[in-house]
Amino acid sequence: MQIEQVVESLEAWASGPAYSVPALCRSLARLQQAVTLHALGPFPAEREFEFEVKEYSVAGFPRILGASPTMKHELRSRAEQSQVIHSNGLWRMPCIYPGAAARRHDTALFVSPRGMLDPWAWDYHWVRKRIVWWLAQRANLARAACIHATATAEAECVRRVGIRTPITIVPNGIDVPPPEVLETPRSARRRLLFLARLHPKKGVDSLVRAWRQVQGAFADWELKIVGPDSAAHRPNSSYSSELQALARSLGAERIEFVGEIPESEKSSYIASADLYVLPTHAENWGISITEALAHAVPAIVTKGAPWEGLDSHRCGWWIDDSVEALVACLNTALGRPRDELAEMGRRGREWMERDLSWSSVGQRMLESYRWAVHGGSRPDWIHVH
Repeated sequence: MQIEQVVESLEAWASGPAYSVPALCRSLARLQQAVTLHALGPFPAEREFEFEVKEYSVAGFPRILGASPTMKHELRSRAEQSQVIHSNGLWRMPCIYPGAAARRHDTALFVSPRGMLDPWAWDYHWVRKRIVWWLAQRANLARAACIHATATAEAECVRRVGIRTPITIVPNGIDVPPPEVLETPRSARRRLLFLARLHPKKGVDSLVRAWRQVQGAFADWELKIVGPDSAAHRPNSSYSSELQALARSLGAERIEFVGEIPESEKSSYIASADLYVLPTHAENWGISITEALAHAVPAIVTKGAPWEGLDSHRCGWWIDDSVEALVACLNTALGRPRDELAEMGRRGREWMERDLSWSSVGQRMLESYRWAVHGGSRPDWIHVH
């Protein structure tokens, strides 16, 4: 099967899809499928691929739209020979071109909203999004062969905006690191880690406020905030600076804004933490959560993300999305002995190894494609309205 995967960017500011989409492509390629990944450049220099990739430059104004006539033409050409074209994201032009290309050649269109229909995300910059929705994306989703959601909660968001297209629920996978990575030395001071893109939806401001309230009771803990600025690809804008100013104004101590780190350093950085936290307002999945658990680090995650399994697998806390709930949870979690948190982390790693390997995720997605193209028996994870 020839499959065209389209994502806006592979740069760090693009967050989870910059990892999950290439990883899905790799798993499909290992299943002997012909996969091509299309994205706006530049590609990170250190990235290597086991499948065909096509890089495009942005042309046109305003650049924030990500318009690329070359990508548009290439997708139309590829769709004529392909069975599936899979679009990841919603609001910029690389997420709109696949729909037009698929309609022209009657190619099966899959759309992954990637959390962009969550109520919080839907209302953020809502005017621009409503324009794109009514001009193009509502029709694309309504005409798609299938919508891809990473969790039941995201599927519910799709239905909430009136889309009746079949939905395949397939989670993102994770590359579980080898055991020796877990031997990364920990510092004498215990470490609470936030590692994700710095964006208002991630709730980093809530984390700073909550940390200020608990820091006095846990002098042996420090907070590291790691990740690229969500506005790093736009001039004259820095959300990180706003967060640092907030921390100073509150008198937050033992908090470090590390910024973006090289991909080669991420694994050891995660493994050196005692506890991971993501107080997100809106998340369709949360790649960083799976990365923490795969490194045997327990996690605190708000109910803006579909991670109730943290409770059922006893490897973290799934809490209400509020500063008050985060303060209460931190008071509990930071007071746990180091060996107790380590045991929670081991349970999380076992969960990732058992249920979320990329090989199983790729197989489920491939069966979804085959059902959309050829029909036949519908897989259990595809839901028809």
